[in-house]
Amino acid sequence: MALKPIDGTPLHSAYSFSFMRRGKSNNPKTEGEQGSPATTGTTPTTTSDPPPPEQKQETVHPYENSIKQISTVHTVEEFWETYNYLRRPNDLSYTTDYHCFREGVKPTWEDPANAKGGKWIVRLPKGLASRYWEEVVLALIGGQFPGVPEGEITGLVISIRHSEDILGIWNGNAADRDMVERLREAIKKVLLLPPHAYAAMEYKPHQNALADRSSFRNTQAWKPTSRQTTTDNQHSREKRSGSWGEREHPKPSAHGRAWR
Repeated sequence: MALKPIDGTPLHSAYSFSFMRRGKSNNPKTEGEQGSPATTGTTPTTTSDPPPPEQKQETVHPYENSIKQISTVHTVEEFWETYNYLRRPNDLSYTTDYHCFREGVKPTWEDPANAKGGKWIVRLPKGLASRYWEEVVLALIGGQFPGVPEGEITGLVISIRHSEDILGIWNGNAADRDMVERLREAIKKVLLLPPHAYAAMEYKPHQNALADRSSFRNTQAWKPTSRQTTTDNQHSREKRSGSWGEREHPKPSAHGRAWR
């Protein structure tokens, strides 16, 4: 039996969009947002219905239960239908996350595609989330992360918080330091960050996140191998908790960040 051809321009890989809202917010932006964080009441045709109860046999964590599927896109047309349907990150309520992951990969540390990986974290001053989210989503959908093999990036997350917004780029192999560095350089090119914007970016393996049950604590601000200090005194001043211990300096202010 022949497969039905896909209508539209196929993507190199299918992607699923989802969101979650942590707790209850008093932010006035939440009015009208208690369902999907959409701009209109019209649901895109690619939105997935939840599976029937008899299919939900596996044990899921409370975090996983709070993830709400929006849509899975297979073509350029489906992507734009979904993307244009969604509120922009700057307009979301606090403690809301958007996810864009390869089809079949859950936005969880425990998913087999993520279990041995980690994520690059870019902390954004308020007001920049929409711009940077769009840049990384378009780069992922279009396969435009230079030097990064197909499939190494498992997904993206934008986390809207009170004092800052946090962009996460997830990859599948935290142990491959060369690949992690190449991904960092690709992210800097996609976001047009300055060449030496090391303090603006932090990395955290998912195994560390599982150990301390935190996405953003105990992260490592990355220094390239060629630029690492070698004296014990310098190392003791720079070291912070984490498997690589490379937090360079205290967290910079928003005005001191490289992209300002």
